[in-house]
Amino acid sequence: MKATNSKKRVKRTNFNNVGYFAIALLVISILGFWPSYFSKFFDGTDDFNFYYHFHLAIALMWIALLIVQPFLIKQKKVALHKRIGKLSYIILPLLIISVILLKHSTTHVEKISGLGASLWFVIKHSVIILVMFTIAMRYSKNMQIHARAMIAIGIEFLEPGWARFIYSTLLPEPNFYLGLSISVTTMYALVFYLIIKERNQSSGRWVFPLYLVMSILFHFLIFYEISFDFLDSFAAWFYKLPIT
Repeated sequence: MKATNSKKRVKRTNFNNVGYFAIALLVISILGFWPSYFSKFFDGTDDFNFYYHFHLAIALMWIALLIVQPFLIKQKKVALHKRIGKLSYIILPLLIISVILLKHSTTHVEKISGLGASLWFVIKHSVIILVMFTIAMRYSKNMQIHARAMIAIGIEFLEPGWARFIYSTLLPEPNFYLGLSISVTTMYALVFYLIIKERNQSSGRWVFPLYLVMSILFHFLIFYEISFDFLDSFAAWFYKLPIT
């Protein structure tokens, strides 16, 4: 009688339908920013500076990449996927720059003490996106790792629109921090689900735990408005720069 292998072979995760998640990300972003941005172009109350529009344009380009690229893989158009993917080396730096310029143009310095805490949103999104993008490019030939890192970037993109949608639409009264708390909780639940779902995967299962740890760390700094003297000084210097 032949010996049998008691271990079941785990099927690799299929990421062909991730593009649908990116479409949902686009819809949620539009709904989330509708009251504070898009709707104002219809009622004539828009008073946004250039940096709002610049950030929106670059963010939409990135989301477009997140939508198109998975569908190209699904259709086995790998060569086209790689060519279009090279645009990310241009769009990502512009995205980070747009976030920095927007933050600079919308912040008015009243006091230096604790000013550094106002940078955590910018630092969080910039650092996490850059780390995940570096992982995605480092493992561009390993679809299991590459895809997870790009999904993590998509989840990071989800947070601003999802939080605004909750506090401006779902809550009885607008409450930014409550909306952010609810959005963070639901996003953690999503990441926990992905971690549990992939606990038996042999490749790339470390990406989502890494993303979760980084998110928890930055959210702790954001919610408790933690700052340091050197960060306060840096923030004061940054906001005084004549760049916007």
